[in-house]
Amino acid sequence: MLSFSQFISELRGDEILATAPCRADLAGGTIDIWPLYLFHPGAVSVNVALGILTGCKITPHSGREIVLISHDMERQEHFASLDDLLAAETYAHPLAAYLIRFFKPNGGFTLETHSESPAGAGISGSSALMIATSAALARLTGREIDIEQIRVIAQNIEAQLIRVPTGCQDYYPAMYGGVSAVHLETDGVRRESIPVNLDEMDQHFILFDTGAPRQSGINNWEVFKQHINGDERVVRNFDEIAAIAQAMRSALASEHWDEVEKLIKEEWTLRRTNAPGISTPLIDMLIEAAKRNGARAAKVCGAGGGGCVIALIEKGARQGVENALREHGGQPLEFRVARDGLRFCTVSQRQVAKV
Repeated sequence: MLSFSQFISELRGDEILATAPCRADLAGGTIDIWPLYLFHPGAVSVNVALGILTGCKITPHSGREIVLISHDMERQEHFASLDDLLAAETYAHPLAAYLIRFFKPNGGFTLETHSESPAGAGISGSSALMIATSAALARLTGREIDIEQIRVIAQNIEAQLIRVPTGCQDYYPAMYGGVSAVHLETDGVRRESIPVNLDEMDQHFILFDTGAPRQSGINNWEVFKQHINGDERVVRNFDEIAAIAQAMRSALASEHWDEVEKLIKEEWTLRRTNAPGISTPLIDMLIEAAKRNGARAAKVCGAGGGGCVIALIEKGARQGVENALREHGGQPLEFRVARDGLRFCTVSQRQVAKV
């Protein structure tokens, strides 16, 4: 299979390449699904962009044929024309196909995607890829769309794909990189960059894959329904989760790591009570193994049920924690904060640029 580094380095002719990073959420997840945050004044989601990338490459060519390729999923499909793609009822690469249905580019092209994220990892690989692919298709079609509008398009089309409500916070790390506080307010959503030393972040966190994929839409949808139906326990939990996320924003900005530890523990304790299956015996076992070897606190990424876990660690404990995780069947992933968000490149420009 083509490696991601090969995918982003092999750029020719008039090809367009856009990349966007995945994310790990630290506090305030699920509350970012409209309209849940409207019931919790001051709601905020806090997350970090990861150096785990997704990418979309588009190669225009003569004729009308459209070719869709997913390198990480090892899927490929061909359409004789845009009309044939629009008429199709099912797709092998639905993410790409749904976005093409929206942008409706003229002429033939090959659209390729790739992701460094494990499947079902809970680190928003699909959302990051939606941002990268939307940006690439906007460039192909010559549409001048600002980055916030790209987020709206990506979020709405992803909801069409998974057929349940989607939150907004997953897209901001892909758009901007860094560490973000996504403020969820009555008059709209806005992103704030948290001014934490990113080198310190790199040393204080570890990310690992449990090896069990999950479907974020399922857990989030169950919690969403309970909240909308007025489940008092879930509503109270989200009041507390909103307060924890506000405190997490402040703790990171002041680099108060003891407070970050306390807040991760509190958030995970609350979140796992929202619905059955958010935690699993495997997740619990791996978190305990990490804690015995230098991890201070940990929580599952995304909606839970599997995928990745992010842990706060003591400085210098990384190797011991990673070794313990491997011994218990976990797979450590490289943790590095992505300094940039969405980027694109064309050979004719001979440069890579932030968007």
